[in-house]
Amino acid sequence: MSILMVTGIEGARNCAAVIETELSTEVEVATGRKAALAALRSKEYEAVVIDETLAECDPAAAERICEQAGLAIPLQINFALSGASRLTREIRAALHRREQEQALARHAAAEAIEAELKSTVAGLLLQSELALKGCEVQSPMAERLRVVAELAGSLRRRLSAPRGTSTGARGNVSAP
Repeated sequence: MSILMVTGIEGARNCAAVIETELSTEVEVATGRKAALAALRSKEYEAVVIDETLAECDPAAAERICEQAGLAIPLQINFALSGASRLTREIRAALHRREQEQALARHAAAEAIEAELKSTVAGLLLQSELALKGCEVQSPMAERLRVVAELAGSLRRRLSAPRGTSTGARGNVSAP
C-alpha cells in the first residue's frame, strides 16, 4: 500500500521522498482536490495526508477527499509548520494506531465466534444426550446419536482447552 499526500506547497515531492525512505512505502503527491480524487479512484491507500491550509481554504474539498479515502487513514497536517520528520512521525503513529485497532478488532471477533461456538456445541451436546436417554433400544440411530454426542463433547473440550493446545482433529471418536 502507499500514502497519498494532498498539498500544493513547494518541495512536496522532496518531502514525499523523505517519507518514502523513512517509512519504506510509496508516497504519491496530489497537488489539489481533482488530482487527489482521481488518485483515490485509481487505487487504495493506507493513509491520505491533507495539507491543513488546503482544508481550511476549501473545507468541502477536504471533506470530499476524506469521504473518498475508503479505508485509508485521513490525516490533516499543516505542511508549512511541519517538516518531513514530523510528518513521518505523525503518519507512523497513525499507522501504528490502525494496526492496534485492527488487532483488537480481530481479537474481539475471535472471542465472539468462540463464545457462539461454545454455546452451539453445548446445545448440541445437551440435545444429543437427551435424545440418547429417550432411546432405550439399540438402533443405528442411537449409535449415530452417541457419535454426535462424543464429537460434541470432544469439540467442547477443545474449545475449553487453553489456546495453543489441541487434542487432534476428531479426538478418539470414529464414525460408523
